Amino acid sequence: MPATPPQPRRTVAIIVLDRIVALVTAARRVLTGRDDFSRAAWVAMIAAVGVLIVTATSIIGVLRTPEELTPVALDPPPSVEQVGTPPPGTSRPQARPAVTSPALSAPPPAASATAVPPTAGASTRPTPTGSTAPPASAPLNAEFTISDKALLSYGAAVTISNPGPGSVPQWTLAVTLPRESLRISAVEGARASRDGAVWTFVPDGTAGQVPGSASVRVTFRVNGSPAGAAPESCTIDGAACTGLSN
Repeated sequence: MPATPPQPRRTVAIIVLDRIVALVTAARRVLTGRDDFSRAAWVAMIAAVGVLIVTATSIIGVLRTPEELTPVALDPPPSVEQVGTPPPGTSRPQARPAVTSPALSAPPPAASATAVPPTAGASTRPTPTGSTAPPASAPLNAEFTISDKALLSYGAAVTISNPGPGSVPQWTLAVTLPRESLRISAVEGARASRDGAVWTFVPDGTAGQVPGSASVRVTFRVNGSPAGAAPESCTIDGAACTGLSN
């Protein structure tokens, strides 16, 4: 008996084409056998056939030109020898120190308050500081005098003297008249105020402080006769004035 010749091997493309032909034949039988088949079903069947044709064409193209597909080459991972120590004779790179910002300089230490002992032969006298205490002021003196006499008034003057070396910026002169009806006017060298029969004088701008070993003068006029309107008392900072008749 003669041997049966081997059947040719069927490729994937031939199998896909056979399936498409079979599907088209089945669809034609259905369409020709049933008149009431809906148009929507017919359109769906045509679309399915088209999809199968496109898919088969793509598969056939890929199977016929497999050499055109270039495989993606991946870099081999580094070997342990490459990562490890370098070969002999190769200088190993030295690690550079990290750059750090310069530290803020500390403030200079405060000067020591410890006194340095004087050296031999140096003078031990204290150094003057340049500021001296003001000289102590002495109590002021005042002298009352009548300078100008008239029939119904008289002029009076009080000389305030400072016997000390330091100036005296403030002072108070008090003159007590015999009656409250008497008036004082034309005051120069001080500001005057009244409390009953007592008249008080304090420095003004022109006769402010009394310099050391000097004097200032206060003048005024009293509207009364010298015999009946002379002051009963006169004081400078509480001390009695001179020149009053008892």
